[in-house]
Amino acid sequence: MQDNNRNLILATVLSFLVILVWYTVFAPTPPEPTQAPATTSQTADGGVNTPTAGQTAATGGAQLGEQPGSNDPTAAAGRVVIESPALSGSISLAGGRIDDLLLRDYRETLEGNSPLVRLLSPTAPNADQQISTTGAKPYYAVYGWMPAAGTDPALVPGPATIWQVESGDSLAPGKPVTLIWDNGAGQIFRRIFELDDHYLFTVTQTLENTGAAAFSAAPYGIIARHGQPDTQNFFVLHEGVVGMHDGELIEQDYDDLAELDPIDREGRAQLFDVSENGWIGFTDKYWMTTLAPVPGQSFTAVAKYADGVDIYQTEARFPVQTAAPGATVSAGSYLFAGAKEWEVINGYQETPGIQRFVDSIDWGWFYFLTKPIFRLLHWLNGFIGNMGWSIIALTFILKLLVFPLARKSYVSMAKMKELQPQMEALKERTGDDRAKFQKEMMELYKREKVNPAAGCLPVLLQIPIFFSLYKVIFVTIELRHAPWVGWIRDLSAPDPSSLWNLFGMLPWAAPGQGTLLHSMSLPILAILLGISMWMQQKLNPAPTDPAQKMIFAWMPWIFMFMLGGFASGLVLYWITNNVITIFQQYTIMSMHGHRPDLFGNIKSSIPSRPKKDGK
Repeated sequence: MQDNNRNLILATVLSFLVILVWYTVFAPTPPEPTQAPATTSQTADGGVNTPTAGQTAATGGAQLGEQPGSNDPTAAAGRVVIESPALSGSISLAGGRIDDLLLRDYRETLEGNSPLVRLLSPTAPNADQQISTTGAKPYYAVYGWMPAAGTDPALVPGPATIWQVESGDSLAPGKPVTLIWDNGAGQIFRRIFELDDHYLFTVTQTLENTGAAAFSAAPYGIIARHGQPDTQNFFVLHEGVVGMHDGELIEQDYDDLAELDPIDREGRAQLFDVSENGWIGFTDKYWMTTLAPVPGQSFTAVAKYADGVDIYQTEARFPVQTAAPGATVSAGSYLFAGAKEWEVINGYQETPGIQRFVDSIDWGWFYFLTKPIFRLLHWLNGFIGNMGWSIIALTFILKLLVFPLARKSYVSMAKMKELQPQMEALKERTGDDRAKFQKEMMELYKREKVNPAAGCLPVLLQIPIFFSLYKVIFVTIELRHAPWVGWIRDLSAPDPSSLWNLFGMLPWAAPGQGTLLHSMSLPILAILLGISMWMQQKLNPAPTDPAQKMIFAWMPWIFMFMLGGFASGLVLYWITNNVITIFQQYTIMSMHGHRPDLFGNIKSSIPSRPKKDGK
C-alpha cells in the first residue's frame, strides 16, 4: 500500500511541477490596451516606393517608406465596396489595394454592441467612406508590376497608381470587379478581383500589349503592416510571418525580421525560392492574411522589415513576363484574408490546393495529438452543437481509448493490496536491511507479475493530452467566445466567477481574467476541480509517512489555485477526467475484491480531537 501511495505521489508531484513550470514560464500575460498608432506622414505614393530604373524582379521589390510632409493618395481616391456573407470593406483605387476589411462573424468582445473585428486598415481613411479605424495600424494588400531591365518604371502600375473601374460596381461572391490602367504607351493593365463566400480573393493581373515592341515586367503581391502589431506575447504561440515553400513551413517572429541581415536598399529581408507550391503572409492568433500564388506557379516568397520606417511586409514576386506586340500575359494568385477557421482553411487546402494550408494554425509541439484531438472535438461540436458538452464527450472518448492502460493500472493496484500481508512479513524478516528488503520485494513483484510503476502511467499519459488540449482551446478560433452553460460564455477564457464577490452576488467586480489575482479568487470551476481531485485522492487510505501525508493533503488545493486562471474549457476537461477516473478506479478495484473505502478514507483524514479523561 505504501508503494501505491509513493507511486501516486510521484506522478502527482511530476504533473504539478510540469504545470507549475508551464504556468510560470509560458502562461500568457494580459494584453496591453490597444493604443492608437502614432501619427505618420506618407510618401507621395502612399507609403510605397517603386524601384529605381534598372532594378529587376530578381533583385528589386516594392519598398515601403515614409517621408515627412507628403500626401497619401488613398485619402482622396475612390473606393469599390466589398460585401459578402463573411466580409465587408472596400478596395482603394489608389494602387488597387485591399486595405479596408471587417470580419462580419466576429466581434471584439462578447458584448452584442461590440465592434466587428477589423483585419485590414488603410494608411489614411477616406472621409467619404466613413471608415472607422480608431487604434488600428495600417495593414493592407497591394499588387503591381516591377519593370524589367530597360523598362521605364513610369510605364508600369505601382502601389500609388490611380486605377479606373472597368466593370463591376461592388465586389461580392459571383460579382467580380475589374480595374484598368492605361500607361498611354501601348500597354493596358487590368486587375480582376473575385471573392467567394468566405475569405478567399482571387486576383488576376493581366498585361495587354498594343504597342509595336515587346514589353517586359514582373507581377508581384505585397502584404504590408505598419508597425509591430499587438500580440499575445505567448512563448508557445507563433504570431508573425507564416508560409510554406515546397513543403517547408516558414515561421518568423516580428523580432526575428528586424534582426535579419540588410539586403541593399530593401532593408532586412529573407527570400525563399518556391518552385511549385507555396504561400506567405502574416498570422495573428485567430486571423491571417496570406498571399498564395496558383499551385504549380514558381515565385519568390519574401519576408521583409523596412529599417527606419518600421514596416513589415511579405511578398510574392513572380518571374519576368514578356508580352509580344498584340499579346496578353497574366498572373493569377489568391489572397486569404480572414479568420483561421479550420473547416474553411482545410477546404482551401483541398480546393484550389493550397499546400498544407491547415498548418497556418499553430498546432504546437504535440501536433500529432493536437490535430486529431481538434478534429474529434470539431466533429463532436458539429453533432452536439455546444463546445462545453463536446469537451465532456471528448474526455469520455479519450478515457475510453486509454482504458486498457487504466484497467491494467487499477488491476495492478488491486494486486498490490493482495500482496500487503507478504510485504509485511518481508519487512519483519529483513529487519533494517533495506538493500535486502528492496531485492526481495522486486523478486516478489516479478514472481506475482505486478508492476509497481503501473499506477503512474495513467497520470503521466495525461500530461501530453493536457498540453494538446490546452493548445486546441488556446489557438483554435472555434473555441473563441464559445459558450457552455450559464456564466461560462467563453470556453477559451478563464471562468469569470469569483469567490471575492460571492460569484456575482456582491456589487463589486471580480479581479480581471488572466491575472494571477483572478486565479487565486477561486472561480466555481476551480473549486470543483479541487474537490474532484480530493475525492480521487481519497480512493486510497492516507499514507502513514507524515511527509507524504502532508503532500497528499495540500496537492488538490494547490492545483485548484494553479489551474483557476486557465481556460475554462481546459478546467472542464480536467474535472470530467477526474470524475471518470474515480468511477473507473472504484469499479475496477471492486471487481477484483478490493473496493476502495471512499467514505472511510475521508473520515480517517479528518483530524479528531483527543479524548480527555477517557471520555
